[in-house]
Amino acid sequence: MDRIPAPPDTVAALLDPASTGPALVTVTGETLDHAALRAAVDRLAERLRQAGLGPGDRIAIVLPNGPEMALVLLAAMSVGCAAPLNPKYREEEFRFYLDDLRAAALVTDGGAPAAEAAVPEATRVIAVQGARLTIDLIVDGGPAGNAAAEPPVAADEALVLHTSGTTSRPKIVPLRQRNLAWSARNIAASLSLGSTDRSLTVMPLFHIHGIMAGLLAPLSAGGAVVCTPGFDGFKFHRWLDGLAPTYYTAVPTMHQMVLARAPERRPTSLRFVRSSSASLPRPVMEGLSELFGVPVVEAYGMTEASHQMTCNPLPPGVVKPGSVGVAAGIEVTILDGANNELPPGQRGEVAIRGATVVDGYENNPDANAAAFTAGWFRTGDEGMLDDEGYLFLTGRLKEQINRGGEKISPLEVDEVLLRHPAVAEAVTFAIPHDKLGEEFGAAVVLVPGETVTEAELRRYVREQLAPFKVPKQIVFLTEVPKGATGKLQRIGLAERLSL
Repeated sequence: MDRIPAPPDTVAALLDPASTGPALVTVTGETLDHAALRAAVDRLAERLRQAGLGPGDRIAIVLPNGPEMALVLLAAMSVGCAAPLNPKYREEEFRFYLDDLRAAALVTDGGAPAAEAAVPEATRVIAVQGARLTIDLIVDGGPAGNAAAEPPVAADEALVLHTSGTTSRPKIVPLRQRNLAWSARNIAASLSLGSTDRSLTVMPLFHIHGIMAGLLAPLSAGGAVVCTPGFDGFKFHRWLDGLAPTYYTAVPTMHQMVLARAPERRPTSLRFVRSSSASLPRPVMEGLSELFGVPVVEAYGMTEASHQMTCNPLPPGVVKPGSVGVAAGIEVTILDGANNELPPGQRGEVAIRGATVVDGYENNPDANAAAFTAGWFRTGDEGMLDDEGYLFLTGRLKEQINRGGEKISPLEVDEVLLRHPAVAEAVTFAIPHDKLGEEFGAAVVLVPGETVTEAELRRYVREQLAPFKVPKQIVFLTEVPKGATGKLQRIGLAERLSL
């Protein structure tokens, strides 16, 4: 059967060479316009085809954040299926992921020797030569050629990622060209992105948040992307002043570091600030809004939905603090335990469906049976919708603490702790208990120069929450454990802290 191309539904179709202005920008100010970006991506894509790669082939990428990573990622998604991996993995982790993905090729710059040491025999190694915007790809063993390689179509895989695997073996999430193309357009529409917009991309490009909201969405709107080496709290404000971004998107812990290292309120080029991938505490939202004098919008996303599911509107729309906004291009509902849709105001499990949602986990029928119900995908998050369609999350179902039958939302306790002037970061977590099943504690990082005792913090929480919501223990850390994308690591924290 002949392959029928569907240009509007592929990643390559998002790159419009007719757009004017810059497309990729380095932190030193070098630029590629949209025509030059498309030419560079096409050239690198041809190198990948010469290596025998095409639709259906998974191309693992192990590169640090930056313009090189952006170019290779776009080229890989224009040829086959990109599989970006965290360069900080150890050799055993690379061995697991490369084998689990059945990677046909590995693209790397030699900066992660553990990755090359873990390459399966059937995986071709492709080296990145050069730097920043002028890179080339060198195929190990010379070109093989792939005469059958045609451009991917809407139904082909474009990106494959693993879930975090905090409670079980990581699940493989294969996202199709159409998933990513629709998601990029939905994000651009929800943020009113245009050719004058420029994202400061501080999220890692091996994570769906950075790929979609930092890279593909602005490019799809004819805008520009500043490709940083990754989030750096010490350089962030310098980048903000020198590179004139109109927005940046990050996880809450990054926003907290932006606030901690911020000068006094001052004018910037920012049009708005976006937060996603974890709940944004209200004190952080208020601090960002006061610092930059622009709207702060919280969005709700996950890998299985090609990132964004809901987003708070920009003015003149209403931002509701504590809400992750309204549905953005897909349908959102709340289900009870019997798969019935619940009315506004009632709490249950958040479920979604739409063009950006994954068809299913790979080779995991049990996970698919649990997640997919009558056309809806169950997110595992608890929440409720109000009468105007705004979604309020009340916690991650698997993170909810059950203290002898009393249910505690860690997010609620986090938010109270963060309102204390001495607390910079806070994460509430379950502690195993032989009689109650679970007790709970909190880990906090103090604002530099501030002091507070455990008793004072417990008393502070008791003044605002019911007694059963007061942490049994509060431990003081210099740094709260975070994952590769900067998200707080709530599950398993008690074990890490030997509690």
